[in-house]
Formats: sequence, structure tokens, C-alpha cells
Amino acid sequence: MLILIRFSGEITTKARETRTRFVQRLAQNITAALQDAKISFELRQEWSRFFLKTDAPQALEILARVFGVHSLSIVEQRNAHTLEEIVEAGRALARDVVSGRRFAVRAQRTGKTSYTSLDVERALGAALRPYAQRVDLTYPEVTVHVEIRDGTVYFFTEKTLGPGGLSIGASGRALALISGGFDSAVASWLMLKRGVALDYLFCNLGGTLHEQGVLKVSKRLVRHWSYGDQPRLYALDFQPLVRELQAKTHKRYWQLLLKRLMYRAAERLSVKLRRIGIVTGEAIGQVSSQTLRNLAVLSQAVRAPLWRPLLSFNKDEIIALARRIGTYEISATVEEYCALLPKRPATGASLRVLLAEEEQLDLTLLDRALDEHRVYDVRNVDPDSLSITEIEIAEIPEGAVVIDLRSPSAYQTWHYPGALYMDFFQALQDFTKLDRAPLYVLYCELGLKSAHLAEEMRAAGYRAFHFKGALQNLMKYALENDLLPPELLPPSAWH
Repeated sequence: MLILIRFSGEITTKARETRTRFVQRLAQNITAALQDAKISFELRQEWSRFFLKTDAPQALEILARVFGVHSLSIVEQRNAHTLEEIVEAGRALARDVVSGRRFAVRAQRTGKTSYTSLDVERALGAALRPYAQRVDLTYPEVTVHVEIRDGTVYFFTEKTLGPGGLSIGASGRALALISGGFDSAVASWLMLKRGVALDYLFCNLGGTLHEQGVLKVSKRLVRHWSYGDQPRLYALDFQPLVRELQAKTHKRYWQLLLKRLMYRAAERLSVKLRRIGIVTGEAIGQVSSQTLRNLAVLSQAVRAPLWRPLLSFNKDEIIALARRIGTYEISATVEEYCALLPKRPATGASLRVLLAEEEQLDLTLLDRALDEHRVYDVRNVDPDSLSITEIEIAEIPEGAVVIDLRSPSAYQTWHYPGALYMDFFQALQDFTKLDRAPLYVLYCELGLKSAHLAEEMRAAGYRAFHFKGALQNLMKYALENDLLPPELLPPSAWH
């Protein structure tokens, strides 16, 4: 199989020296992508094309995810020098393809020839017309493409679009703040598309399960899009800083203060790693911390450049991109738990007020988080190695205290019989007031909050468990034990 690879138009318009550098990087990334999949191939470069020979059918799908690739086609190569030879070769290859269908012929050529591209289109079109329904230059069902390059002719009928953009690594390297939710993953992908290689910083607010989810999102970005690169993910334990915020500052400013701390951590790490700026997933007006005024005061927390590729996107556009790049399903399980959620957050904070609030904080906690960071080789890490099996439970033991960490409205709609309602963030602060004697079983919508609280409680000496599979499995368990009317079980719980 011979695949024609077209460069992104942004590469082809660069000056010769820059173009050469970008194309060389693209060749390295294509090679890395196929080697990573253990595919044998031969790659040949021309001035505006690559030609790749391989026996692996999956190569086309992989190449369609390499940034810098505009489009791809599986081609048939023929040596033909005269118009008559081209027409005969095209007729033999395409007559079955156009049979009974509306078709068109499109030709391109380079070099000096005795015929024009229009001559090829007319002559081959006439030769194929007896096999087809008719010629249709406006809405053809099939288009026969002919590329003529110095005596070699390439025929194809399909084009597979690549992602375009610039080759990863051609535009430098930055540090991306990643939470595991939709926005930060899509923002990272957009920067990758601009040729920016990335490392990732995760400020952990939610324990082992949260970290595992972020690793899964990051690994998807790396394994499917970051060809030619070996990104690292740096994980910081931000839970002590969250407790510090909750204890010493006004809750209206929690989200803003937390983000400023994350920016500072990212800035210090980016300086140490010599990365050019910090990537974030913020979009104007999407949540209270992302009003124009709040974004301005957030930006003043650091001197490092802040790259915000989603600034003008709406949520629907972000979700659509998350589906396209393959992070949607993973992010959907971690998206809800990415920040503190006060009831009346500040939508237009002043820098003076935030600076006064920050003076109350012990910032040596930030130093400690940076000093004790964990590093993952994202391409090679197994996220499932971060096991939480020791805190999971699949049944409710007799005498256990069951705690529901969902919203009050969800609790009122249905809760496990006898379950107590607790606000999650309040529970994180107050669980030490609970009796230490009982065994506790915690649950929430997706399991992230319950796993986090179970970890915190166990660290403090409690017998606490997170219900395995979260709400969906709990409802099935309740149904099996005649504790839930069948009509309340959502259809998704059966899958």
C-alpha cells in the first residue's frame, strides 16, 4: 500500500529554511507514530509530499492524527509519460469505480509536459464515460484524482483529512495545567495542533481516583496525538492548600485564590523545566471565576505567559472537540470535581482584596507541594496501577453508616435507605467529628468525591469505604436487595 501524505498549508507557505525544519520535524513525528505502533514502513520525501509504503492498513488511521498532515490518500502509482499512457492507466484502474455512478476527473501536474491538466481531465473523462452513469463536475459521487510528477502518475479516489496545524515540537514547549475535565484536555490539544509540545501539571484536589482519571485523559492525548514526544505529568498534592484556604479565607474567593496558587505552582515548575508559558482551559464567562475581570486578576498572579486557546469558545464547541479527540468519555467521569464550589462566588474580585486574602495563607504549603511532587512518564504509565481497591466495597455491611455526598435535590429524589446526607466539602472539613466506631460506606454520582473522602477518613483512622461503581452500581445493588423500585433505576444502569 502506498500512501500520499500532504503537508499542512501552513508548512508549505513557510520560507525555505523554516519549511525545511518543520518538514523534518513532521518526518520525525510520522516515524515515531508508526514505530510506536510497531508498523514497518518506508518513507520517501519530496518537496511538498511524503510517500509512505507499508503493508499495515491501520497506518492511515494513525497518520490522520499526526499534526502537520493536511490529508492522506491511498494511491496507485504508474509510470506514464504520454497523455495516451496516462489515460489508458486511468481507464484500467477506475472503470469499475465509476461504473454506474456520477463522476468527475481532477488532475494536477508538476514539471514540463506536452499536455495540460485540463487535457488529462477531458481525455480520461471521455475514456471513463462509457462505464459511468454520467459526468458530474458539481456533485460527483466519485472523483478520480490524477497527480503527475516528473513522469510518475498517482491515481486515487479518496482523501482522508488529517488534523492540519504544525508539527509537534516545531513551536517550542509549554506546561499545561490539566484537571481531567473537558476544558483543559481540549486546550492542550489545540496547543499541540499549533506545534507546541507539552508537559502537564496536575494539582490534585481529589485523591488517588482523581489522579488516575487525569492520567487516563493525559495518556489519551499522548498516545493518540503527541507523536514524536515523551511528555511528563507532574502531580502536586493540593489538598493541604485547599484546607488552608477553607480555614483562613472568605469562601467567595476560594476559586480565585486556588487558581492563583495553581498558576504560581505552574510558573515555578515551568521556570525550572525551561518551558515557555502556561496553558489553561479557561473560556470567558463559562463559570464565575472566568469573567473578564476575574481572568484579569488571575493573570496578575504570575509573570509567565498564560496561553488560553479556549478563551472565545462556548461549552458546546468544547464538548464537540472533546468527542473528536477522544477525551470526552474519560473527562465525563472527572469533570464535575475540579474546584471549590462556594454558593456565591465572586464574579468581579479586585486584586487588592485577593492580595489581602492571600496574606492570611501559609505559602510554605505550596513549597512543600512542589518539593514532594510525583512525576509520570505519560506515554508508558499504566493509570490502573494507581489502585484504590483497598477502599472499595461492593455491598453494604449490616450496621454500616451510609453517607450520600450528592446534591440535596439528588438525595431527596432517591437515596440508599437510611443514608445520611452530607455536603462533600463540609464533610472534608468536619468528618473528624464523626464517631470513630462505625464502618462508613460513602457514595456519590461518579465515585470521585466518595473515594476522596474515604481516603481522607482512612488516613485519620476511620473504617471508611467508597462504594465500587458509584451511584449506578449502588442502585443495582439496592434493586437486587428489594430496596429500590425498578422504575427508579435508569436504563443506563443495565449496561
